[in-house]
Amino acid sequence: MNRLAARFRTLPIRARLSMLVAAAVAFAVAAVSVTCWFIVQGKLYDQLQSDLEKQLHGPVAAQLLSGALSDCFDTPQGANHLRIDYGQAVTTDGTVCLLPGSTDVIRIGQSDEDIIKSGNTDTLYFRNGTDKSGNAVRVMTQVFPAQNGSYVGLVTGVPLKSTQDTLKDLALILLLVSGVGVLGAGAAGLAVARAGLRPVDELTQAVEHVARTEDLSIRIPVEDASDDEIARLSRSFNSMTSSLASSRELQQQLIADAGHELRTPLTSLRTNIELLTRSEETGRPIPAADRKALLASVKAQVTELASLIGDLQELSRSEGQRGERVQIVALEDTVEAALRRARLRGPELTITADVQPWFVRAEPSALERAIVNILDNAVKFSPEGGTIEVTLDRGVLTVRDHGPGIAEDELPHVFDRFWRSPSARALPGSGLGLSIVARTVQQAGGDVTLTRASGGGTVATVRLPGAPTAPPETP
Repeated sequence: MNRLAARFRTLPIRARLSMLVAAAVAFAVAAVSVTCWFIVQGKLYDQLQSDLEKQLHGPVAAQLLSGALSDCFDTPQGANHLRIDYGQAVTTDGTVCLLPGSTDVIRIGQSDEDIIKSGNTDTLYFRNGTDKSGNAVRVMTQVFPAQNGSYVGLVTGVPLKSTQDTLKDLALILLLVSGVGVLGAGAAGLAVARAGLRPVDELTQAVEHVARTEDLSIRIPVEDASDDEIARLSRSFNSMTSSLASSRELQQQLIADAGHELRTPLTSLRTNIELLTRSEETGRPIPAADRKALLASVKAQVTELASLIGDLQELSRSEGQRGERVQIVALEDTVEAALRRARLRGPELTITADVQPWFVRAEPSALERAIVNILDNAVKFSPEGGTIEVTLDRGVLTVRDHGPGIAEDELPHVFDRFWRSPSARALPGSGLGLSIVARTVQQAGGDVTLTRASGGGTVATVRLPGAPTAPPETP
């Protein structure tokens, strides 16, 4: 059984569906055929029994019995003898008296004798039996009281040959119809399986094509009105390939942009290092001021590279890695920490803050980095001696600077990776800061916007869902 089950599981789905359909239809047809055969058998037997009862109603049966006993025991009863194919009188001691006209004798069994001895004259007893020649007979037994106080049974019957022939013909017909039905069901099941699994075949071919060629542009045609499991699977596959294609394009764009951004500081860094190395190799020292400027440039470029690599690592982290570190964060504490760093980077600026308590669910380090990036932009574009206003009220963080602001046509691009406005390309930075901000805020369930401030400057607004009080700790 286990081997058959294992072998069945190795068959193609189409073959398994066809076999299951054929088996189900075979079971149903077999059940219906067997039920039909037994019903017809019962009806035919009921008809035979009804004919016997009508033919041998009370007075007729008594007359037959009287004639049989008269012939057997020479006890004149004065009854006219009626004729019947199978008929005999059986006494309680087992004596059998054949009725006139009977073609053969019905075999009497112990059950018949027990019925006669019981003396139950109100019931007709039916059974299948045989005559002395072995022919099948439908037997009816009636019990009558005898003159000596005992009982006598009238055992009559009709041949079953025609009924059995009818049942055999019916069984053969049902068998042929069942066979044709099973074969037709198997063929229909195979056709249905082929039609139903055609989208699966197309999906399989598409997956094999993607695995073989890595071509993510392939799509499976799906009817708009269809909403069955296969259609949903096809739509899910198309959505998956679209997402993968988009992810690949973003990855390729990220690599290309990262390579472009890395090229400039690396080229400058290599040039400065070559100058320092040539000075050492030739023994011609660089003037102290120039050497100091070169070293400062090298340090700045290394810092810029480290910042760019850190930003790239942040963007490359998976969602699962972020989800493991999410916890309840006091947003006001994170803002205060970011403000301390911003004041160190812009000591000549005036940074005012009005921070109210607010608790959010986020990754602490990523959230602080995002706020630091917003403040860094404000510090970077603020004029010397300028003012930056920071407020946090009921989960809405606003950072307002008084710099040159952002042009209207540049606002849609400020959160794109590696995008930098033409006026900021000479300033240090990788163009990833605001992209990291947008991603971190969205992962925390919030949103971030940059708008032009009235009177000049830019307003960065971050909205994060949360509560003014920390939720109770779960045990």
